[in-house]
Amino acid sequence: MNEVIRCLTERRSCRSYLPKQVDETALEQILKAGTYAASGMGRQPAKILVLQNPEDIAALEKLNAAIMGKPDTHPFYGAPTVCVVLTRADVYTGIEDASLVMGNLMNAAHSLGVDSCWIHRAREEFACEEGKKMLEKWGVEGQWIGVGHCILGYADGEKRPAAERKADYVVRI
Repeated sequence: MNEVIRCLTERRSCRSYLPKQVDETALEQILKAGTYAASGMGRQPAKILVLQNPEDIAALEKLNAAIMGKPDTHPFYGAPTVCVVLTRADVYTGIEDASLVMGNLMNAAHSLGVDSCWIHRAREEFACEEGKKMLEKWGVEGQWIGVGHCILGYADGEKRPAAERKADYVVRI
């Protein structure tokens, strides 16, 4: 099987991470892959924020958990790296473009032996005042929409196989 197709069919979301930071060489390759995601008219409206400082991750995770309505949970599952993907608010295809960035990050990570998961609620985080203050603290200016968090790290435990694909996933006309 072609290596790209194998990675696409074998990648699974990871929800338990070892406290080991992602290898820097692998992280650079993952981030580069994210920047090569397709975008409408080549505008590249996405921005990737890479959080590895435990205090920043904890603050963002606390906000995420509060938005989820479960303030005592840990929605980043102990991942040592959190890549926040944002998109410019003034680009019509921004959400779709930034979603492709998320897919590239996760698939590139898998190809390099790094585990990942897409965590939601970034839109709500960066629409609220607390989230806007975080962006300001991190030096991000302008109007941005949160698209997702690509958490990265190494799995703590067994990886589960993909579920069978539903029979009517593809309909040929």
